[in-house]
Amino acid sequence: MVNSETRERESWVPVVGYALRRAGVQFDAVRVDGAEGQELARLMRQRTGGDPGPIVQQANAAQSTYFLLPVGSTLRRVWPSGAIRYNAAPWGLSYVPLPALTGHTWPLSWFSEPGEPGRFVHPLLLRHAALELLG
Repeated sequence: MVNSETRERESWVPVVGYALRRAGVQFDAVRVDGAEGQELARLMRQRTGGDPGPIVQQANAAQSTYFLLPVGSTLRRVWPSGAIRYNAAPWGLSYVPLPALTGHTWPLSWFSEPGEPGRFVHPLLLRHAALELLG
């Protein structure tokens, strides 16, 4: 049986494999590449008692980590060098790769799966942790 929570989650999380989703529609995102992104994800998990909100990791290329935030939360904030914003800014479109919750999704995986609908990574907590880690 599909309840309303499942329908809302499935509206932006692919059912199988992975897909690109336009940032600024259901969420904004911040990407941090390499070891710094992985360390930032671990720091966020530690500072939130194990539930930082949805975070995606990419195993190939730049080994990016994507932190999913509420819509509009990245537009007017200054982020440190190395933190790339994905949002609905008027100067361009941006897309975020998302894996399904189960099945074959390589090179993408969930560091922290989406929880209750509408709950994302806390923007100020992420920004402060990113400033601390990335300078």
